[in-house]
Amino acid sequence: MHILIVDDNPVNLIVIEKILKSAGYMEYTAMTSSKELFDYLDMDRAPAFEAKNKNPVDLILMDIMMPVMDGIESCRIIQKDERLRDIPIIMVTALGDSLKLAEALEAGAIDYVIKPINKIELIARIRVALRLKYEKDWHKENEKRIRHELELAKQVQGNVLSPPLRDEHLDIKAVYHPSSELAGDYYAWYRIDNHRYGVIILDIMGHGISSSLVCMFISSVMQDTINRYVSPEIVIAELNRYMNQLNSRGQSISYYFTAIYLLIDVELKTIEYVNAGHPPGLLIENGQLISLLDQGTCAIGFFEQAEINRGTVSFQESVEIVLYTDGLLEAIDDSENDPLDTLSDALKNYTGQELASVIDHLLPPELLEIQTDDICLVRVTVS
Repeated sequence: MHILIVDDNPVNLIVIEKILKSAGYMEYTAMTSSKELFDYLDMDRAPAFEAKNKNPVDLILMDIMMPVMDGIESCRIIQKDERLRDIPIIMVTALGDSLKLAEALEAGAIDYVIKPINKIELIARIRVALRLKYEKDWHKENEKRIRHELELAKQVQGNVLSPPLRDEHLDIKAVYHPSSELAGDYYAWYRIDNHRYGVIILDIMGHGISSSLVCMFISSVMQDTINRYVSPEIVIAELNRYMNQLNSRGQSISYYFTAIYLLIDVELKTIEYVNAGHPPGLLIENGQLISLLDQGTCAIGFFEQAEINRGTVSFQESVEIVLYTDGLLEAIDDSENDPLDTLSDALKNYTGQELASVIDHLLPPELLEIQTDDICLVRVTVS
């Protein structure tokens, strides 16, 4: 607990020091000008303040009327310093001018005491200021801890996303722009055996911590579910069972997600899939859209039991499957065309190029910065 006293009158300093000592505040530093205050706070050098001064400053008691620079201007300067603006400042002044006192409060002071100083009043105001300082410091530390935990969660979430895959049959790549630190979009792919692959993309309801936790829960069961059940209908039914288990635990909000799961057989040249309330996947051959992958069921987690219809498409030559989340369509600003048509045209124009080029064409950087939903785009090339 360290208090700074700033007053150009030595008698006032002595009076305030005695009041502080009588109340048990033994750690204080007295100074006679704003220059001394600024030197003590090390304001002309970057964040060396904490390192230079062993005692952090918890409160400043400052006179308004001082030579060279008055307390109000000093207060304004301190408020501009990110490191110091949370230090409470109490003005101790002989002025009874309400306009001056209002100016001091507008400059950043949190309270004032009129001279001659009343001991009981000063100690009461100091205790209130220190209590507010303690609460503000607690919230800052708590926010710092939460930011650290969110950053850790973001790293974990990023690590569970499947890396690009390339072998003699498949080439899979993704572009992902989350709208916040924690997102609700997820994609994954697994090689089931020598000629079959499971590919899924999903979009959890909502954003932030809750959707991220649901996303991590689903990702934890995904690989086992796909490798064990393989068939699109059974995989989606099993994921629906997991979501209903989650929703039956008495929470006030029921969670759900949309998804497309593909079972790609490169030997039989078939794609079996279920679309669970998700924007339709695009099947592209020779640069032309030949099919929308839109058959399936409702979003996962809506109902305990749902009718699930499997879609099947066959191909002969190399094909591309493009999957995406609704955040991409919502972000496409094209008043003249349907966003899905705009996306399809962009994919035709950028066939064989990096997915990032498609995103750059559809969404300028300034639009990505203000997006309100996660944007995810996955391209699967089957040969």
